[in-house]
Amino acid sequence: MTGLDRNSVRRTALLAGAALIAGLLPLASAGTASAADPDPVPVDRFEGEVPFANQPAEGIFTWGGDADDPPRLALTARSDAPEGDKVLTGEYDISGYGGFTHDYAADRPGHDWSAHKGIRFWWDGRDNGRKIAFEIKDGGAGGEASELWTTSFTDDFTGWKQIEIPFTDFTYRTDYQPVGGIDQVLGLTDMWGYAVTLPVGSPGEFAMDHVELYGKADQSLRASVTTDSAVYPVKEGGTANVRVSVATTGSAPLDEPVTVAYESTGGTAESGKDYTPVKGEFTFPAGTASGASRTVRVPTLRDRSAEPAETIPLKLTVTGAKAPAETPQVVIDAHGLPYLDAKLPVKKRVADLLSRMSLAEKAGQMTQAERGAIGAGGDIAAYDLGSLLSGGGSTPTPNTPAAWARMIDGYQLRAQATRFQIPLIYGVDAVHGHNNLAGATVMPHNIGIGATRDPALAERTGAVTAAEVRATGVPWDFAPCLCVTRDERWGRSYESFGEDPALVESMETVVQGLQGDRAGKDLKRGDKVLATAKHFVGDGGTAYGSSTTGGYTVDQGVTKVSRQELEAVHLAPFQEAVDRGVGTVMPSYSSLDILGDGLGPVKMHARADMINGVLKDRMGFDGFVISDWNAIDQLPGDYAAHVRTSVNAGVDMMMVPYGYKEFSGTLIDEAKAGRVTERRIDDAVARILIQKFRLGLFEKPYADTSGASAIGSTAHRAVARQAAAESQVLLKNAGSVLPLKKSQKVYVAGSNADDIGNQTGGWTITWQGSSGDITPGTTILQGMRKAGGNVTYSQDASAPTAGYDVGVVVVGETPYAEGVGDVGNGNDLELTAADKAAVDKVCAAMKCAVLIVSGRPQLIGDRLGDIDALVASWLPGTEGDGVADVLYGKRAFTGQLPVTWPKSESQLPINVGDTSYDPQFPYGWGLTTLTGVPGGGTATLKALALAASVAERAGAHTVARAAVTKARLLVQQKIGTAVTAAFAKPFADADHLLLTRHYAAAVAKLTEAYRAG
Repeated sequence: MTGLDRNSVRRTALLAGAALIAGLLPLASAGTASAADPDPVPVDRFEGEVPFANQPAEGIFTWGGDADDPPRLALTARSDAPEGDKVLTGEYDISGYGGFTHDYAADRPGHDWSAHKGIRFWWDGRDNGRKIAFEIKDGGAGGEASELWTTSFTDDFTGWKQIEIPFTDFTYRTDYQPVGGIDQVLGLTDMWGYAVTLPVGSPGEFAMDHVELYGKADQSLRASVTTDSAVYPVKEGGTANVRVSVATTGSAPLDEPVTVAYESTGGTAESGKDYTPVKGEFTFPAGTASGASRTVRVPTLRDRSAEPAETIPLKLTVTGAKAPAETPQVVIDAHGLPYLDAKLPVKKRVADLLSRMSLAEKAGQMTQAERGAIGAGGDIAAYDLGSLLSGGGSTPTPNTPAAWARMIDGYQLRAQATRFQIPLIYGVDAVHGHNNLAGATVMPHNIGIGATRDPALAERTGAVTAAEVRATGVPWDFAPCLCVTRDERWGRSYESFGEDPALVESMETVVQGLQGDRAGKDLKRGDKVLATAKHFVGDGGTAYGSSTTGGYTVDQGVTKVSRQELEAVHLAPFQEAVDRGVGTVMPSYSSLDILGDGLGPVKMHARADMINGVLKDRMGFDGFVISDWNAIDQLPGDYAAHVRTSVNAGVDMMMVPYGYKEFSGTLIDEAKAGRVTERRIDDAVARILIQKFRLGLFEKPYADTSGASAIGSTAHRAVARQAAAESQVLLKNAGSVLPLKKSQKVYVAGSNADDIGNQTGGWTITWQGSSGDITPGTTILQGMRKAGGNVTYSQDASAPTAGYDVGVVVVGETPYAEGVGDVGNGNDLELTAADKAAVDKVCAAMKCAVLIVSGRPQLIGDRLGDIDALVASWLPGTEGDGVADVLYGKRAFTGQLPVTWPKSESQLPINVGDTSYDPQFPYGWGLTTLTGVPGGGTATLKALALAASVAERAGAHTVARAAVTKARLLVQQKIGTAVTAAFAKPFADADHLLLTRHYAAAVAKLTEAYRAG
């Protein structure tokens, strides 16, 4: 007998045996089908009918945490295949995460699985005890923009086994959702496929066959009973109205009756004393329309006692439909207690509330979770959570102002079920406008704001950001970043206002834009938010190659400095922020190594000497310290050590997005063991509560959406447009190519001319940002056309170049954020080959202006001689009109370099004040298209020096600054682009002296530069 014959016999025996066993099982056993069951519906037979392909096409594809994690898949002929001739086989060796997905085609409707009981498939068991996660994709725009529902099975068997999973076994995935959730209801009418996550650890193999839908859905799967809320706050003596509704998949009428029995039972309120008990039953008859409702009324009773909030659970027992996921709770509001009295001073309110709180409640206030981790929000009350956040890209669906407000109000409602009804404080990274929100006004990133040298404008950008953020219900912004960027290889360079601490300090007017009054009196307003000074301290000074995180090279590395440099460069901006009344401070992921202190590199979240000693004690910071995302996990020791070290170092609230349960439990254990003192916890909680009271959250926890109509408004965009215009730095302008004339025929090319995603950069809609049409705005190309320019566009410069007066080539970077953008982590400072080709072709054919849209300087020296005009456009945000304004002369170029522009990467780091300083363009450089630039040479400089000196002595800062500016423009006009080291150093030093109000000395340095040029 041949091998093929033996295999055929074996396969026949296997299937016959399976049939015999099935025949011996009781009719009710899993895997049998009743006569009324619909036929199984194949999802994947693995015979080749579904290709290996990615969205938007239908297909099977792999994924993983890094290049080694995706499994290797094949469709393999197997004689023992449970169905057909082939099975899906794979090999894997996963260190992070990895698996595969089958997505339906995104350009076609989703599939309706609602008629079936569940999904099943054959798995070739290895009896290794490993868990395999299996998830299905519900709702949304497609497989990769859907809601994930998950379960798992254990490989504890040998050979083929059919795994059956009822849809009722799937739970909403809380550790990751690609779109932040659709509605958190498994509808089954709009399904996009499934995914398998393979086990981590040692290498393995698997085989899988025939995925199909099976069984008949019973009504309890297709019908559900819900309440209109999970929490019903009511003033003492009032009546809570609990609306109970029935809903069906597809909104079909009920096939069978649904009965709901209800009873008030349990909770902290006392039946008969605090409320009148209720008990009863009602039925939704067969044929009832989906959406029908009944109301259960729960009356509460008034007494004369001052009390914390009390709960009355309303137990619902449902027959014929799926019961609510949670038992709704009526909450009798806290009343009569001093902390609720808005007329009392904040400190008295805090002291009263703090005296009443348990250790667990205090630990909850010190805990911040990610919204994606808490599902429907029941854990807010269960763990007395004090704060939630949206990480980059963590948004409601749809991503609209109204959806944000509804989402956050829903979370605030959950907090009302706690004893003292302490409101949540919700935070977002609105680092250049409300950048997570589609349609918000997106400002230039900080590097561009630094280029404006306009503190009043910086304040206005902060005010617009605050108004748009608060109007969506968010009272707290993790901004501004006060890092002093010292190495442009750092992927966060664009989050800094510049390389000079004096420049950073001058831009801190943004704190007043965000918060208003320095004493916090404006925080209750509907257009102000609590600001965060970050990252304390020295994150802009980390050395190249010192990073402690993955492939990062600079970010989260080590800042090695003398005590003097630490004070002068990195700490100075934080003192300014404290003086301005900033409400919160966030430590850095990075380590600090202070020369001579004998400690070596120490992670900032562990540095009690800096957080407690310098920030709180010496600087007088009275706000609270919030950790960075999971930053304590980078500390040495076990998790208990992470918690006690960071809390004892002075971190008051811990951002533990998905680890909130472990953190609060560990903190409680450490406090009970005496390793974290009650005094330290009370100090942390008091600091947090003070800001909540200042924000007015106890009186108004819910969103004030009265300002929502101004989000993305013309008035707000006008501020961003001005900021974009003032941020443009004219580095070269040979032959006065700029400004353009509307009569000129302009040839526009380059990757960043017409891409709103590239123009806005990282931290836009998602953490990393992305290229493309990601949010409403005006690209630079669109701005030029709106300005009335006679423009032809060819991105790659492939269109004919003859017959044009001037070319504009817009090149630069694509978006990135944090260490993902570090040079050496897949990035450099060179233009792409396509951008270089576009520059070369256009500039060879006509006069040309090159705009560099980037978060940091790009190396352009080898082409500088062929370029007539060069502009550092930075990341100008959504308002490309602002760039067009300076290109066409509606506004003059006035921006100045906030960082030194290097000649080569080997020069980095290079900064103002360096002993050796020979850049392409010095710090502070910025040509102008203003008319009336002064002439006259040394005689004029001498007169300007005298004027600056007199104004300086008189404290006439505006007059003195004007004198220095005139001197700078005069010097630049002489030099052109012939920048030498002898010229560059005094020129850069002059701008630092101007910012530190040494006006006469600034003119003297400019005079020195003039003579060297």
